[in-house]
Amino acid sequence: MSSPISMRLLLSVVVLALLPSFAYAHVGIGEAGGLLHGFTHPTSGLDHVCAMLAVGLWAAQMGGRSVWAVPLTFVGVMALGGALPLLGIGLPFVEQGIVLSVLLLGVLIAAAIRLPLWLSSGMVGLFALWHGHAHGAEMPAAASGIEYALGFMLATALLHAIGIAFGLGMQRLMHERIIPAAGASIALCGVYLVAV
Repeated sequence: MSSPISMRLLLSVVVLALLPSFAYAHVGIGEAGGLLHGFTHPTSGLDHVCAMLAVGLWAAQMGGRSVWAVPLTFVGVMALGGALPLLGIGLPFVEQGIVLSVLLLGVLIAAAIRLPLWLSSGMVGLFALWHGHAHGAEMPAAASGIEYALGFMLATALLHAIGIAFGLGMQRLMHERIIPAAGASIALCGVYLVAV
């Protein structure tokens, strides 16, 4: 497959993933309500989309075991964070933590900072608690908790995969300088989120 076709395919996947209106087609109908509500939640806000893409992009930039371990840590800990509100457990500074995750992940990518796996996984795990708590707290009352959680975990994994594919694709095409520029753009989104 030539690189222009690969890039078009990657861009098509990104566009489809970021258009939550496709997923809203049957929200609230029968058993699918929880799954579709959960799937669309991470794609409904700039803060979540930027953070999820950044986790994948940073994992690809670090390489090695980070490519799979960092995103899996995020998804797993996010599921735990999503259960906290259902158990009546609150977390402090959820919105501030989410914004911090966008800002800090963007800076780490822009500066091409590679941390040890335990530290990068721990950091994204902390961010995942805040993101998961926000997802769980905003679950519709009529939705199935398990289906809702599966939906937001699937959407998050997809956004991570897009970030990983973009990062690895840029490395393969010898366009590594685009990765820090993407990180700077994510950090700028974080600055915007602080300001609003």
